[in-house]
Amino acid sequence: MKILAVSLLSSAALLAAGAPGVTFYRDVLPILQVRCQACHRAGEVGPMPLVTYDDARPWAKAIKQAVLTRKMPPWNVSGAAGKYRNDPSLSQQQIDRLVAWIDGGASAGDPHDAPPPPTFAEGWTIGQPDLIFEMPEPFAVPATGTLEYMYVIVPTGFREDKWMSAAEVRPGNRAVMHHANVYIREPGSSWLREYPAGKIFIPVEKGERVGTGGNSSAGASVREQVIAGYIPGRPAKQEVPGYGLLVPAGSDLVFQLHYTANGKATTDRTRIGFVLAKTPPTKRVIRIQASNAGFTIPPGDANYPVSGSVKVGIECELIAAYPHMHYRGKSMALSAEYPTGERDELVRVPRYDFNWQLVYELSQPRLLPKGTILRADAHFDNSPNNRLNPDPTKQVRWGDQSWEEMMVGFFDVAIPLRTDPRDVVVEQGTE
Repeated sequence: MKILAVSLLSSAALLAAGAPGVTFYRDVLPILQVRCQACHRAGEVGPMPLVTYDDARPWAKAIKQAVLTRKMPPWNVSGAAGKYRNDPSLSQQQIDRLVAWIDGGASAGDPHDAPPPPTFAEGWTIGQPDLIFEMPEPFAVPATGTLEYMYVIVPTGFREDKWMSAAEVRPGNRAVMHHANVYIREPGSSWLREYPAGKIFIPVEKGERVGTGGNSSAGASVREQVIAGYIPGRPAKQEVPGYGLLVPAGSDLVFQLHYTANGKATTDRTRIGFVLAKTPPTKRVIRIQASNAGFTIPPGDANYPVSGSVKVGIECELIAAYPHMHYRGKSMALSAEYPTGERDELVRVPRYDFNWQLVYELSQPRLLPKGTILRADAHFDNSPNNRLNPDPTKQVRWGDQSWEEMMVGFFDVAIPLRTDPRDVVVEQGTE
């Protein structure tokens, strides 16, 4: 209650000091540059740019509502401030300043007060990539119909190992792209070898679904790593100094593409950009998962639990985690159970939002002793009260499409440079 009172007093004090004195160029633009413009600029996912005064002024009331409700910037996890390195949340002072600007008339002020504009590489959020690979030819997306996951293999031609510090997947046409993942297929892998490079195909599914997303389970293992992916609202993958993403010599890139028809026939040509590591990394970053593909959610159930786990076979570091579900996803907690019996909650998303599937990067890496169990504990809402629910009268099982469901907790872990990723996961469980 005391914290709330201080917050209200700070807003009141700012307004009493003369809200009309709060101007766009001096007070608001610096906040937009740091917290908003990465998405709200031409060519990015924000529905409108917030780069200039003329951009922002018509949206003043919407901005006020979004920041007061903390809808923007999007950040669905609960937890103490400072726990996550990539937390974009506005401080109370920044919220007060934006509200005071809007309530005071949203004046422009003196353009000479504006800070220098940030530099963005056109078409990329990771800066200008050192290497770019794209689909050899566009894919024709029909106006209607359900599309299965499409794949295309793109050889890298690398004659030596390459270490990357950042990777970004860019769809050629966001309007029809549900998501895209790019996998690394090493020379010794047999995964999808029956399909030619450079041609888009739908693989015949084989084996047990393991929660990696559609037909990627057709022979893929932890060795075939997702190096980067695209989902609306998710920032590109950027590692801190000392950590890197490995693309071994002779590897291929495997693009996994999930399109959604929107009533208009169009095309897409997705690409991926890499930034080479400037210094040799000391740790390799890979992704593992705790998943469960064996569930059946009953019709009308508003709080159906599904859990999965994975045990690590080596000592490693956890650096990030995130949940993945579809429209009926309600909540998920990701945690670590140590060999000592202690349990550590890493991520809790109490109100899961399919439209904002964010990665939560820990401010400090978390040591995972050998034998640690990483858990994903989810709940689904298949009731009529879920406004996104496609049909509360249906049973729901695992499936590729958004009207079906998935339950995966993803964990980014850092391992010694030459450790085989297959040694990291020793046991997977479902409940």
